[in-house]
Amino acid sequence: MMGIITKIFGDANEKYLKKLEPIVKKINSLEPEFEKFSTPQLKEKTNELKERLKKGEKLGDILPEAFALVREAGKRTLNQCHFDVQLIGGIVLHQGKIAEMKTGEGKTLAATLPLYLNALTGKGVHLITVNDYLTKRDTIWMGQIYDLLGLSVGCIVHDAAFLYDSEFKEKDQIRDKLGSFKVIEDFLRPISRREAYLADITYGTNNEFGFDYLRDNMAYDLSQQVQRGFNYAIVDEVDSILIDQARTPLIISIPTEDVSEKYNKFAKLISILKEKEDYVLDEKIRVPTFTESGQEKIIKHLAFDPWVENDVPTTHQLEAALKARTLFRRDRDYIVKDGQIIIVDELTGRIMPGRRWSGGLHQAIEAKEGVNIQPESLTFATITFQNLFRMYKKLAGMTGTASISSEEFDKVYKLEVIVIPTNKPMIRIDLPDRIYMTKNGKLKSIIKEIKERHKNGQPLLVGTGVYATAEGTKGAMEKNQKIKKILEIEGISCEVLDAKDHEREGQIIAQAGRSGAVTVANNMAGRGVDIILGGNPPDKEEQKKVIESGGLHIIGTERHEARRIDNQLRGRSGRQGDPGSSQFFVSLEDDLMRIFGGDRIKGLMETMRVPEDQPIEAGIISKAIESAQSKVEGMNFDARNHVLEYDDVMNKHREV
Repeated sequence: MMGIITKIFGDANEKYLKKLEPIVKKINSLEPEFEKFSTPQLKEKTNELKERLKKGEKLGDILPEAFALVREAGKRTLNQCHFDVQLIGGIVLHQGKIAEMKTGEGKTLAATLPLYLNALTGKGVHLITVNDYLTKRDTIWMGQIYDLLGLSVGCIVHDAAFLYDSEFKEKDQIRDKLGSFKVIEDFLRPISRREAYLADITYGTNNEFGFDYLRDNMAYDLSQQVQRGFNYAIVDEVDSILIDQARTPLIISIPTEDVSEKYNKFAKLISILKEKEDYVLDEKIRVPTFTESGQEKIIKHLAFDPWVENDVPTTHQLEAALKARTLFRRDRDYIVKDGQIIIVDELTGRIMPGRRWSGGLHQAIEAKEGVNIQPESLTFATITFQNLFRMYKKLAGMTGTASISSEEFDKVYKLEVIVIPTNKPMIRIDLPDRIYMTKNGKLKSIIKEIKERHKNGQPLLVGTGVYATAEGTKGAMEKNQKIKKILEIEGISCEVLDAKDHEREGQIIAQAGRSGAVTVANNMAGRGVDIILGGNPPDKEEQKKVIESGGLHIIGTERHEARRIDNQLRGRSGRQGDPGSSQFFVSLEDDLMRIFGGDRIKGLMETMRVPEDQPIEAGIISKAIESAQSKVEGMNFDARNHVLEYDDVMNKHREV
């Protein structure tokens, strides 16, 4: 039926792209003229465009000239020319939509086009990234384009603010060579946060823009505020920020009473309770509940009944202690460093210093781990990312994997997803999943696969997910080290990324395309850095050798609960028409299958007698994986919706 409708009406995405062709032709037609301009003339053109806007012309009227200017500046500074597909991506972003551009198609460069155009209004524009490393890298790397055209670029990070400064010319050659993954700090001049927001273009992370907004709302005097409104923003890795992180509100709080004694007492009490007898755990909805037996033991220990006496603080703290014991694991959900509990982001595997769980949970985990318990806190200001980004007059986003979540983008943010064609045809081969009975059998097969492909000099990226594994309390970082040790015994050296240092991560990922390279990392590691075959910068001979070996091969060691994350891992290979391949290895013991696979999978595990390292050929399992992912995605969507409904009430007060 859909095929007939498409034939009659045409694909909506294709129709939209067709409408952009005349604009792209117009931009291209200006190239010969703009090539003749001197650098001062390019800067003067910026002033001319600003004046035309003041006289009543619209941004759409000057778009072809603005984009042609940026393209020329890119050629002169980066020695990179925007492809037609990047021009299309730029138009889509300017029009306040989401541009789905595959990995390696140049999203960072494409964003310079609408950022420059919208900055000409003088109202400020924001580029939102996922971490401080990418914020600094992109300010320095792309800053030279804006600087050549006479615009200022600010940069907001966790504990500082900077302005792009082009005075350090002696480092320019290093930047041209390594700027795609290395931060050349010399181009950043420290300034105040207010000055960074007053720049024509400001780069920063979602957290920093959000916390600055909350602090501004708490300021007693206008002179203490740093931001100047929400005009236009492009969100990089838009699915990660607007969907994956949308369940976690930003909170500014102050400490209240010291309740460390109670949390220590409850941590000891909970540790003697037995699962199934004293409490039950529903893994699907991540909720532990005391049984009657458990409640009786607690009442006996406390010498009073907090439930009957309606002692809400005590029952709340007991529930937090039970959650800390049953749901939160060291080296998976948090790490203990310098006597502090530091949260590990559940989707990226990255540590988040300074962030704390609310509702007494952080204190309960501190008690469980025996570290100093900080006082409970009182929320002073809070906002969800949904409501933060809905404040922008115009919002756009870019990522390699948006179409899967197009319904949520439309419903929550009124953002349409446009799939941008690749510059060259994509020839990566995505192999079917290999499914095993046990995790151990799966691991043996992964090692065997690495050895086989490594023999031919093929580079491999092994994505290990972002959650803890079969070893219970041992986390994904330990899983990476386990793979490394086995490979070393086999005489294969490999790089392991542990999500502790973004810049080091970027530099390692940048070299993951070298001949014979084996890189073990969580699925999100080095996001934003391209893997170029033959290394970065590439060695021509090595590049040829890698292409002959089949290009970069991706091994996924488990299926993620979100299909987008799996697609992001696959997307690391096959950039810009390169050869490449990908394959996922799955076991029936993986958390996704164990918790969400359903009774049919449990039945299969009990009846099938297959050697653990032999792949299972069963269509029912492949369907069960898709079904499990859909189930979890649906549950997560509902959870985000619930958070948003609650925050929408708060939003009415913010508007007042």
